Amino acid sequence: MDMKKRIHLELRNRTPSDVRELVLDNCRSNEGKIEGLTAEFVNLEFLSLINVGLLSVSNLPKLGKLKKLELSDNRISGNLDVLVEKLPSLTHLNLSGNKLKDISTLEPLKKLDHLKSLDLFNCEVTNLNDYRESVFRLLPQLTYLDGYDTDDREASDSDGDADGVEDDEDEDGEEDGEEEEEDDDEDEVECEDDVEDSAEDEDEDDDDDDDDDDDDEEEEQGEKSEKRKREPDDEDDDEDD
Repeated sequence: MDMKKRIHLELRNRTPSDVRELVLDNCRSNEGKIEGLTAEFVNLEFLSLINVGLLSVSNLPKLGKLKKLELSDNRISGNLDVLVEKLPSLTHLNLSGNKLKDISTLEPLKKLDHLKSLDLFNCEVTNLNDYRESVFRLLPQLTYLDGYDTDDREASDSDGDADGVEDDEDEDGEEDGEEEEEDDDEDEVECEDDVEDSAEDEDEDDDDDDDDDDDDEEEEQGEKSEKRKREPDDEDDDEDD
């Protein structure tokens, strides 16, 4: 499927301005150029063009909000200054598996002030002596090269210091919220237990009152019975007199 048709399918009755992510992996690019992608995708933040046969990014439109660009497994060998001109907000760039041979080819990327992650796996440039030191020296704004920082620490899933802090804060917030909910649940359970205990005490008190009433009734009945027994005896004594 060619790139134009793939873009049409990816839109799914949306307008280009509604699209934030666009994945065009493995489609066909005519003459090794980007086709069908226009500056109308003004809100695009993620673009993936993996293995589409690109020779150049010269036809890339102006995408002011694009942050992540996947260009791995193509045949790009240079002309990276286009990325600087068209993608001023770029933070993540993957050029793995392309035809990049020299460190100097990467020099235009110095002007991408926000670029913090660059991947060059399986490019010939990675075979050069002092490759990592040279790239970090050329691009001081970089945090990660091929997934590792200058101290060989692996990039986190969030791929960024600020993102990582935000994620930690969110997790802490969620944990605090869960603890509060648990405390509330415990309080509710204790309240329910107190209510149940109070109800049981009231039932016991009612039972005691009922028992007392029963005892009183029995005493009254006993007194009446005694009176009945006494009355005939008293009558007999009167007759004898």
